[in-house]
Amino acid sequence: MAIKVFVVDDSAVVRQTLMHLIKDDPDIELAGSAPNPLIAAPMLRRHRPDVLLLDIEMPGMDGLTFLRQIMDESPIPTVICSTLTEAGSKMALDAMSAGAVAVVAKPRLGLKQFLEDSRRELLQTLKAASRARPRAGAGSARTPAPAATRAPPDGLHALSVNKPVVLGSSTGGTQAIESVLLALPGDAPGIAIVQHMPEKFTAMYAQRLDGTCAMNVREARDGDRLERGVVLIAPGGRHMQLRKAGGQYFAQIADGPPVNRHKPSVDVLFRSAAECAGRDALAVILTGMGDDGARGMKALHDRGARTLAQNEETCVVFGMPKEAIALGAADAVLPLDRIAAEILRFDRRG
Repeated sequence: MAIKVFVVDDSAVVRQTLMHLIKDDPDIELAGSAPNPLIAAPMLRRHRPDVLLLDIEMPGMDGLTFLRQIMDESPIPTVICSTLTEAGSKMALDAMSAGAVAVVAKPRLGLKQFLEDSRRELLQTLKAASRARPRAGAGSARTPAPAATRAPPDGLHALSVNKPVVLGSSTGGTQAIESVLLALPGDAPGIAIVQHMPEKFTAMYAQRLDGTCAMNVREARDGDRLERGVVLIAPGGRHMQLRKAGGQYFAQIADGPPVNRHKPSVDVLFRSAAECAGRDALAVILTGMGDDGARGMKALHDRGARTLAQNEETCVVFGMPKEAIALGAADAVLPLDRIAAEILRFDRRG
């Protein structure tokens, strides 16, 4: 059966363009559209769609407030389609924390042409979202880690990192990553992360994680050292690799073409870790659509690294882990709530 998509956006141009793009795909049908949440709410109750495509900044009621209501009452897989100004980026990130499974960025100018040019990616995102399993209450507030647990690494303790952790995720990954990091102490091994995100998101996402986790989290800059107690998030729109010098690991940030349609790409990070760390590394692949990271994890596995994949039951979208498992790249398949413990167990190994 065709995937039923409902569009909520205050722009008539956006609604009409999306309706045009959707109707040309035999696997997707438009279940309806509305210019704001107040009009959309009763329509959604009558004609429950498989996916909600939701703008953020709208009159009457903003998309974030509407999404929280939906997730409290009856969760629907939701894709945010928004202009990501600084304020818009924060609201869209809040929406992902509240349970949205993906974000599609749209410019303020040239909307119609942009949406037509991005048709393939948009339709793939909607199809992946239809397989998502959003959970009610995902947007509940987090309690920041006590300051006493956030002692920054220093001295020989910081330099002793010789077992880096690399982690990749996509759809549903913002919440999954937060869940893992909240369970780790402030002196956990250094972690390099690629999360598929629009360019304006990653610095704000890292800042948010830094305020809730015991580890120090920041958007990676070229030359940053991966040390104990530090999490480096790959910047949106650029690739991140690991390199090794003097027994230490550093982030290398560079432009380049998309890999597996993504920039940053999990495969790029994982392959670099296979080259410079090999058996000393631990790789983790979490929820996400597509296959980015699967081949990079296989390269790590073949070099003796420890490799973990999130299980289907706890994934929002069981795409990336499924592909890694199919390649024989995963040493273990674990529920999300066991990933942090496995990271610490790996760190304790000799």
